[in-house]
Amino acid sequence: MQELVTVFGGGGFVGRHTVRALAKQGHRVRVAVRRPHLIPELRVMGDVGQIELVQANVRNADSVARALEGSTAVVNLVGVLYASGKQTFNAVQAEGPATIATLAARQGVSKFVQMSAIGANPKSSAVYGRSKAAGEAAVRAAIPGATVLRPSIVFGPEDDFFNRFAAMAAVSPVLPLIGGGKSRFQPVYVTDVAAAIAAVLAQPALAGATYELGGRRSTPSASCSSSSSARPVATRPWSRCPGLWQA
Repeated sequence: MQELVTVFGGGGFVGRHTVRALAKQGHRVRVAVRRPHLIPELRVMGDVGQIELVQANVRNADSVARALEGSTAVVNLVGVLYASGKQTFNAVQAEGPATIATLAARQGVSKFVQMSAIGANPKSSAVYGRSKAAGEAAVRAAIPGATVLRPSIVFGPEDDFFNRFAAMAAVSPVLPLIGGGKSRFQPVYVTDVAAAIAAVLAQPALAGATYELGGRRSTPSASCSSSSSARPVATRPWSRCPGLWQA
């Protein structure tokens, strides 16, 4: 088997596909999550002993250091769409990446993939975008050769975007039309994101850059809503979407 890759947040939607992609490449994979007992099924995504599950919380430096022991590459997928309790945007998406990258650098790790997002910008009006940008900067400060991936909306069988509209369509006579239907999205399929992560680790020439990941088509938000159900839609401006879009 090849190098040991520690994947923080490997139990999530993108994480599961990433773990599978890395295992197929022959890597040993250590999945670092807050509650490893909830994802035992990840062990069977590779050969016997190829995938290891460990407990780690990006807000706890000691647990992060333990998860990094012996690693030769790191992928950080930890992120939140909504702040809740101690899981704030800054704690998870700014301070968390800083902790991981700083400790990884101390252990001699030079291969690092940071999952960010389209719209990451230190001047963003949304705390989500500012925290993502801060995370990128912190990672690059600790490991200059780190690679940053900025995916658009990621979709797939277990996504939290299109499936959310589908769930609303099951109980509501109308669906929200965010941004008046004029905002455009370029959704990217989850396995393509996982393949991009695996490619960066496999091909040194790809390392150290920032890549924005999107699908082949740019789609207005009206189409995203109508694709979930043939229901009427109700417009809703961005400014009234709490949590994710509000600063």
